[in-house]
Amino acid sequence: MEQKLYICYTKNVEIMATIDLRKTVKQYINTADIRLLKMIKALAESYQNDEQELTLTKEQYELIDKRREAHLKGESKSFTWEQVKQNARNAAQ
Repeated sequence: MEQKLYICYTKNVEIMATIDLRKTVKQYINTADIRLLKMIKALAESYQNDEQELTLTKEQYELIDKRREAHLKGESKSFTWEQVKQNARNAAQ
């Protein structure tokens, strides 16, 4: 397998990594049997469905805005990241 060295800005590295990854995936697809093709299709469909579900409704945005305002006014309880991690550890026990 050919290896490449990229010395450039991070964004360019990500673009080149994406291009190389796309080539690799296409190679898998070109030699895939029906089972792998069905799995790839299901993965792509699941990914598209997830993308569509990430859109918030107007009501959800309004709720977030209300909670943010309450937080900024000190009317809601908040936790440090360390407290959140400790609460999660305690809940897991």
